[in-house]
Amino acid sequence: MVSTNLNGIDRKLLNLLQAEFPLTVEPYADLGLQLGIEADEVLHRIGQLKTEGIIRQISPVLDARSLGYQTTLVAMRVTGSRLDGAERVIANHPGVSHGYERNHNFNFWFTLAIPHGADMESELEQLTGPIGAEAVFALPAIKLFKLRAYFDMDEDGQTADGTVAQSDEVLPGAVELSQTDRLVINKLQQDIPLIPRPFTAISAQLGMDVDDLLVKCQLFKQRGIIRRFGAAINHRQAGFQANAMTCWMAPPSMVDIAGQKLASLREVSHCYERKTNPLWQYNLFAMIHGHSREACREIADKMTCETGLTDYVLLFSTKEFKKTRVKYLV
Repeated sequence: MVSTNLNGIDRKLLNLLQAEFPLTVEPYADLGLQLGIEADEVLHRIGQLKTEGIIRQISPVLDARSLGYQTTLVAMRVTGSRLDGAERVIANHPGVSHGYERNHNFNFWFTLAIPHGADMESELEQLTGPIGAEAVFALPAIKLFKLRAYFDMDEDGQTADGTVAQSDEVLPGAVELSQTDRLVINKLQQDIPLIPRPFTAISAQLGMDVDDLLVKCQLFKQRGIIRRFGAAINHRQAGFQANAMTCWMAPPSMVDIAGQKLASLREVSHCYERKTNPLWQYNLFAMIHGHSREACREIADKMTCETGLTDYVLLFSTKEFKKTRVKYLV
């Protein structure tokens, strides 16, 4: 159930902010036009939603690989008194965006991004060595089917989320960036200020005209550098109490079929094919979100019936120790 503290306007506002923040001179006024309220009220409501911990930040979602970064999911087995220390070490790394404890023998999971040219194996050894984990392995992506977190807050279901199945499959490579591109990308990676003309303030810091900055942002979207510009939501605060990293063992002939089916589901935010290793043979990953664990299980069971993939595990998060957007220095 969506948080009962939110009224109808707040829910519609959250959906709009997740779908796409307006890349315009007066974005809060434009949001207000869609909601039938004034810009000042939009600013007040967003400020309140941040105070309540529902909105984490409003900023661009950048494609790490387009910027020349390497990324991977990492799993560890960490036991007993080592857990607190492991959380501190991993959370302090600037390339870690998500970190969770999960209810599995491999109980410690995080995502890691490092610059092009760095050695992932060496980075992991240096990062995890002091932790004393019983096991550590990386699960880099092979194919991407979906990467879009969206939590539908509008109970009447009338606000479209814009989520569609992605069939990117081939992971993007680094794009060529000019010096101006780099300056703009580095500056944009901040929580957009709650002032009537936030992009005007940012463009002034860059010494640019605001219209030129907004054109640059649109070009970044067209080039795949910015996946979307929007709000990151604290799903638990918003009423989505459960999330399950669901992993299937899919034969090569079924990976694309099952991956696209999973990507088409609104409840699925991330879907990848990942490399396997002797400790982890599950190759198809989907992050399922729901109001309860049972709701997540029902979705996984339904996908098993539709695809015939019966060998899978659900790893529910028991603790979130980091969730942020990585700042990519380019």
